[in-house]
Amino acid sequence: MSIDLTGGLDVAAEYVFAAAPEVAGMRDAVNMWFWDDRGRFGFPRVAVEAVAPQWDTHEMQMTLAFAEGRILRNWESGPAHPTRGPGGLPTLFGAGPMEFEMVGPFRRYRTTFKGTAIDTTFEALLKGMTDTRRVDLEYEVECDTAIPPWVQGTMSDDARRLMSSSVEGEFMGGDRLEQLMRVQGRVKVDGLERTFTGGGLRVRRQGVRKFAGFWGHCWQSALFPSGRGFGYIAYPPRPDGVPTYNEGYLFLGEGEIIPARVVEAPWLTQLDFQGQDLSLTLESKLGRTRITGELVMAAPLLPINGSPVSIPPLLQSIARFRWEGETAYGMTERSNLAERIKGLD
Repeated sequence: MSIDLTGGLDVAAEYVFAAAPEVAGMRDAVNMWFWDDRGRFGFPRVAVEAVAPQWDTHEMQMTLAFAEGRILRNWESGPAHPTRGPGGLPTLFGAGPMEFEMVGPFRRYRTTFKGTAIDTTFEALLKGMTDTRRVDLEYEVECDTAIPPWVQGTMSDDARRLMSSSVEGEFMGGDRLEQLMRVQGRVKVDGLERTFTGGGLRVRRQGVRKFAGFWGHCWQSALFPSGRGFGYIAYPPRPDGVPTYNEGYLFLGEGEIIPARVVEAPWLTQLDFQGQDLSLTLESKLGRTRITGELVMAAPLLPINGSPVSIPPLLQSIARFRWEGETAYGMTERSNLAERIKGLD
């Protein structure tokens, strides 16, 4: 059975804004995560984000993490790139040394970087140390999607309601989708070029994003060799008992994605770069699905590290997952209030 990689969505959702929107604070964003299937390194989020009315310069975030704790990071604004690609359509999106290209709607993408990055470590970032040493960095990654896109707020009535009328929806930042991919590429650092194959996740978001009142989240996703995959985003329980956003899916390698919600999540309570248990349990019409996970590399984002927005302490990670005999690398992003994280209270 062939997979409908569009998920029935309009191709117009794939195009970036060709000009600055009139609504102040409106964002256009292309984000990706990708990782080496040998576990040597991963990119826990590379992104370009544009925020109206400032449209000549875009925000850029690039993090490359290694299993031994080394981190290369470039979180600087840069001149916006032209958006018109082949055929005159707005399929390009870039800032400074980073560019994304939508090669085929919902199917194929390319991202490149050629510039420099701060050379630091997990421990240095955790202590708030500012490193100044920079190294040359290049990468080029080709991405092919493997499952249909998941549009947030479409898996259940509760998710739809919370996305349209809650602080969780405001943090999500408008229309948002994500899609698992298989990737191949090259990375050049320290004069050494490494080729790799692996997995990835792309995120497309357009809307006004607000961070006030945000108290944490847990976000995980992975694609397995057989074609199965999963993903979810959930927010920690509130002390007042008000229901929080909790939405996800399972994909069994063909057909449609199956709505799910997480019933056991590895909430962020300690900042580590390796070894932490990241296991989860999803509940769906299939019953309960247990997927074990282990942290293999990570990069912290704390207010003292120069966070570009006012959010709780956050950890962006690459994990190794196991699901019924299959093993795959994937992504995990978690945040929590500082008083709930060991060593930060």
